[in-house]
Amino acid sequence: MSNFYQLSATDLTGQNFEFSQLAGKVVLIVNTASRCGFTPQYQGLQTLFEKYQDKGLVIIGFPCNQFGQQEPDENDKIGEFCQINYGVGFPIMAKIDVNGEQTHPVYQFLKSQIHGKGILTDNIKWNFTKFLIDRNGDVANRYAPTTKPEALASEIEKYL
Repeated sequence: MSNFYQLSATDLTGQNFEFSQLAGKVVLIVNTASRCGFTPQYQGLQTLFEKYQDKGLVIIGFPCNQFGQQEPDENDKIGEFCQINYGVGFPIMAKIDVNGEQTHPVYQFLKSQIHGKGILTDNIKWNFTKFLIDRNGDVANRYAPTTKPEALASEIEKYL
């Protein structure tokens, strides 16, 4: 896959989410987990989404249970958790793998586009790794789980 807009994923309700609908938008993709020390970042992500969605920002969460088994719930429970605890209004996809043989095509693409940002490996190291995609569908940057969403505001503004 050589084009971000050719990708798709399944959302929490089992519906196909075509990335072609994101053409011309700035997209922040995050692998998430509801039982992680970084889980409160959902609030910061929601704040960014509310602040910039009218200017063209879309945030997409991809729950993943590959790190410390910190996302053990089924998709319906993940959605409930995000809504009840953080008021998440941005799209959350169905649970996926971000590393290994079953790596979702979205993460295969993201990791192939920005080599070396994983420090010694292109693999995702933990929950809440973030990828920023510009309006042309190019991966602009990758951020560590420790990078708080609010720290991304100035870079997001640059691409909006």
